[in-house]
Amino acid sequence: MPHFDLEHVIRTVGYLGVWTIVFAETGLFFGVFLPGDSLLFTAGFLASQGYFNIVALVAGCFIAAVVGDAVGYYIGDRMGRRLFTKPESRFFRPVYLEKAQQFFDKHGGKAIILGRFIPVVRTMVPMVAGAGTMPYKRFLSYNVIGAFIWAVGVTVAGYILGDTIPGVDKYLIPIILVILVLSVAPSAWHIWRENGDQIKAEIRKRRDERKLGKAD
Repeated sequence: MPHFDLEHVIRTVGYLGVWTIVFAETGLFFGVFLPGDSLLFTAGFLASQGYFNIVALVAGCFIAAVVGDAVGYYIGDRMGRRLFTKPESRFFRPVYLEKAQQFFDKHGGKAIILGRFIPVVRTMVPMVAGAGTMPYKRFLSYNVIGAFIWAVGVTVAGYILGDTIPGVDKYLIPIILVILVLSVAPSAWHIWRENGDQIKAEIRKRRDERKLGKAD
């Protein structure tokens, strides 16, 4: 989905479309491919311009985020460890689940809150929690807190920015790009920390191969 079209898409799909995307991204396998932070921020911005009622928008996003994570937990609870041996498909890659498992092992219950702000992780962490030993009551508390901070916080941030800065619509695309970079940054940093030496070695190898090729 081209990000410069996101504003048009949100206007087209309306409340129901926004809520459905939020739900799917937090509770279904194919949610890893959907916009998250940029969707909420842009929807909040559009609410400041009169396209949505901010109270209705935020309430729906919050409910969708809570229900989405609950569905993810249910999937993990029902499928259990079979999730980790599920064949790779168009909408599911075992590496996504492994990444979420590592994040969950490191942060514990807080991963459900922190993971809201990391693409892929926010989709898979609820499934990991359901597949593990976390009681649903404990999961629900983290789910509600995380949904409030993410779904409400990011949407309201877009609303406040659009409502207080004149002509901010001219800078909407750069702002969305910054949000996307910030969303991806934690995952990129984690990959670099875990595989930095291997990545640098591969870069050096390819550079040496190019030099040898030119010498020949």
